[in-house]
Amino acid sequence: MRTTGTVPIEFESLGDPAHPAIVLIMGLGMQLVAWPDAFCQALVAGGYRVVRFDNRDSGLSARATGGGGLGLFKAVAASVLKLPVHTPYTLHDMAQDTLAVMDALQIERAHIVGVSMGGMIAQVLAAAHAQRVLSLTSIMSTSGHQRLPQPSLKVRRMLMSRPAKPKDLASVTDHLVHILQVIGSPDYPEPVQALHERVSQGVKRAYNPAGTNRQLMAVIASGDRRPLLRQIQAPTLVIHGRDDPLVPLSGGQDTADHTPGARLMVIDGMGHDLPSALLPLLSQAILDHCNAFSGSSPYP
Repeated sequence: MRTTGTVPIEFESLGDPAHPAIVLIMGLGMQLVAWPDAFCQALVAGGYRVVRFDNRDSGLSARATGGGGLGLFKAVAASVLKLPVHTPYTLHDMAQDTLAVMDALQIERAHIVGVSMGGMIAQVLAAAHAQRVLSLTSIMSTSGHQRLPQPSLKVRRMLMSRPAKPKDLASVTDHLVHILQVIGSPDYPEPVQALHERVSQGVKRAYNPAGTNRQLMAVIASGDRRPLLRQIQAPTLVIHGRDDPLVPLSGGQDTADHTPGARLMVIDGMGHDLPSALLPLLSQAILDHCNAFSGSSPYP
């Protein structure tokens, strides 16, 4: 299904519409199918309606224009020089997309769960639209503080690399599988065949590298969100892998440190992914967090 606003967003609702809602926000360049079905079904089995969607510029949602490679370079340069970063849209706009999905499904309040860039969008949503958020779970994300440790040079080079044959879906799939293996959980590696099948499913559904660039520009433009984090009133759980090579653990620690009352859950051996072996632990942690705050909203 799609929202009907000026930026149509593709979404999917699972479970009983009468149950409390958990809205899932995916990360950079990823689609709603990147949320593992087993994870979503565990949340549904826990008594929740689960909503997942394609962020703008990914999957089957609306695509923006402009902000190509040169735009990304300018955004990075402006950020380094502490100048205004001009982007086609911002994380605040993407938070509004989340609200549009909730409105389309007539969900007044929801538990918000975001991973990586999705965690950043979730943070913005919780701070700017407190009355719509029952609880917040920020996974493998960060506060945006520029002095925090960054990915290694090896990881950054790998992320900037391109498929050998950018127009060949098999080559694109192989390239993305390699990236996910590099940033994935060292103690919980995914079977190569299963990982390849999952990535191939996403590539065949939609592939939009220019959109990923524009999403990254929105992240860069967001800058330091610590002042925003201090405004969050929703009960907050921060989950982070101790061995995340893309967003180091310090990003999760800083997020928790600047979010009032936040609880930090560190998972040994976890990287920057949602490995099958950890899905029961992750889903149960989120269910426990949501269960504690589903009885009544902290807002009038």
